[in-house]
Amino acid sequence: MPESYRVRDPIGRPEDKGARPPAYDSRIEDGVLIERDVAVTLRDGARIYVDVYRPADGPPVPPLIAWGPYGKHGHTRYSVNFPKADVDDSNMSAYTAFEAPDPFYWVPHGYAVINADPRGTWHSEGTATYLSPEEALDFRDLIEWAGTQAWSNGKVGLSGVSYLTSAQWRVAELNPPHLAAINPWEGWTDTYREVVRHGGIPETSFWPYLPTRWGNSTTRIEDLWTETVEHPFYDDFWASKAADFSKITVPAFVVASWTDQALHTRGTLEGFKGIASAHKWLYVHGRKKWKHYYDAASVEMQRAFFDHFLKGEETELAEWPRVRFEVRERYGAGEDRAGGEWPLAGTRYTPLWLDASAGRLRAEPVAAESTVGYASRADGGDPTRATFDHVFETPTDLVGHMKLRLWMVADAADDMDLFVAVQKLDRAGEVVPFAYYAQFEDGPVALGWLRASHRELDPERSTAFQPVLAHRRDLKLAPGEIVPLDIEIWPSGTRFDRGEGLRVVVQGFDIYDYPKPSVYARHEELVNSGRHTIHAGGRYDSHLLVPVVPR
Repeated sequence: MPESYRVRDPIGRPEDKGARPPAYDSRIEDGVLIERDVAVTLRDGARIYVDVYRPADGPPVPPLIAWGPYGKHGHTRYSVNFPKADVDDSNMSAYTAFEAPDPFYWVPHGYAVINADPRGTWHSEGTATYLSPEEALDFRDLIEWAGTQAWSNGKVGLSGVSYLTSAQWRVAELNPPHLAAINPWEGWTDTYREVVRHGGIPETSFWPYLPTRWGNSTTRIEDLWTETVEHPFYDDFWASKAADFSKITVPAFVVASWTDQALHTRGTLEGFKGIASAHKWLYVHGRKKWKHYYDAASVEMQRAFFDHFLKGEETELAEWPRVRFEVRERYGAGEDRAGGEWPLAGTRYTPLWLDASAGRLRAEPVAAESTVGYASRADGGDPTRATFDHVFETPTDLVGHMKLRLWMVADAADDMDLFVAVQKLDRAGEVVPFAYYAQFEDGPVALGWLRASHRELDPERSTAFQPVLAHRRDLKLAPGEIVPLDIEIWPSGTRFDRGEGLRVVVQGFDIYDYPKPSVYARHEELVNSGRHTIHAGGRYDSHLLVPVVPR
């Protein structure tokens, strides 16, 4: 375990969450051999427990592994636990673990499914760590165990959503000999930038909640809460939880969504862009992630991929474009298009210039300098946001990264927190809603964030259209200092017809607010006070850079 990792007592007891002590048993149900609590010994002698579902008879089959800390025993009834996610529970059996493939679909199609309790979670031995180098080694050990069982054909695949995807990125770096294909379906790759601190602003709801889901154990677990306080900047600790894409060579079917702003959208696309796999495909949708993972058509896509690489069969995969993406029109409506790479070839990055005096985005630079200010806190009494609108004169598809450059000053503070939303407007000027964060239906086109003291860019990773923050130190603002701020807007894909509009919203606190205990990203530890003022026009090249792709 890395020296910088902290440990603590477990947060929950397995028996309180319905996980009985391990006791091996096996039975056959509808032709599926179910083996519960199979002990797998890792390289250092620690035992973890897995449930194995496989055909009761017949030739060896490829294993699919679902690796995550949510409990191999737990079936989630999404209609009860997450009703707004719109998951059709009839699409899965009662043996489907959270965010994992359904064994009673896959086994009849000639696969085994392995649900694992990683080291130190639930009843597995050892100390639990999360997305760590040690966890990746444990995952590798299980892959090699699965690839060498008598019932296995030796070709292992990985599947699952969220953490189950993030873990795939980490173990794929190690290139286990029996790993033959991965299907990362929406999972972050950079824990610091994509979950813990959006633009340097601490996330105070979802990240603190996760240890309560991951921390059920009979031993010891990683103390994520303490570590987050001890590591406010991007350092070796956070680097140890980030994937190294350049080492990944296994065939990959990567699925992202435009809708998981503040969680999985950015990382999944960064993963596809960065992996060195010679055989890789990308599909980006605009729907709710759990619903889409379990939809029948999506499962058939997963099987076409795995049938080819794990069974050697010719499937529809041969006809897939390298990149397929949905261009959204509104919630639940859009058109799939094809491309050859990500970011898309032929993208024309086009600036829309801020006119602060009129609240508009102009196609041409604005000569006259002007300002617009807003109260940085909701209790300020004055207007608490600035908005800038643009109406499209011709049909336009925007697909990819946006960048917002703002020249700003904090009137009475040495720092400021900025929250940015890009929204679509219909011809009447009303906001068009989109799916958001797996459960909501009134979300944005895309989101961005920045704490001004974190404005320093990483020059090696930043591009003209994607600023990547270094997060190495605080750069406080001097009194009255007008500074340029480059804000990364997470990727999106949206169609704007003639007469429809785009709006940029800038304010000092979360733009989307849902009552607790709704699970999504919140930011409640803010540095704001007084007014924020945006400078645009003339000397101040404040603009939104948008990715226009050919129709």
